[in-house]
Amino acid sequence: MARKVTISKEMILDAALRMLIRDGYQTVNIKTLAAEIGCSTQPIAWHFENMEGLRKALAQYAKDHSRERIGSGSENAVDAFERMGREYIRMATDEPNLFRFLYLGESPLSRTYTMSDLFGDENVNSIAEKIAEQTGLPVKSAVRCIQNTVIYSHGLATMIATGVFKASPEDAMFMIKAASESFVMKERMTDHEL
Repeated sequence: MARKVTISKEMILDAALRMLIRDGYQTVNIKTLAAEIGCSTQPIAWHFENMEGLRKALAQYAKDHSRERIGSGSENAVDAFERMGREYIRMATDEPNLFRFLYLGESPLSRTYTMSDLFGDENVNSIAEKIAEQTGLPVKSAVRCIQNTVIYSHGLATMIATGVFKASPEDAMFMIKAASESFVMKERMTDHEL
């Protein structure tokens, strides 16, 4: 008698994430996912009960996948901030379906984000302190530079992911660095006017 293959929850989520990245979120349903895996719909229904359960689990899995790729890697907060920007642009360029899902409202877990949600309070403060130290700006001004850089980066990444603007990841990072330097210069000018 042939051994029965067990379809794990992680196998299902891996396949769903592959489909989301390759074909877009709208293509992921229990039938197409079962076909992708090569199984019946039963294991999917058993693990997730229904499509809503699968959608929520996939949203969390995609979010965790994205955070894991960014990783910590460096103790230097400024390096970590730059690495996050590179990964953000890389995702918009190479995996626009995943970018749209995570950051443009397709995910059932979508909500309004603050700087603390994106980086954590401790990291925002650490990055701001490092930028303040490197630029001579007050920490409050450095926080505004971070916020403006994130907003600019998100806008650029959104334009890339939706096909409105074409840029290589290298060109996009050059644009982000130039914008960030402009934000620092503006804060310096504002700081001197006070």
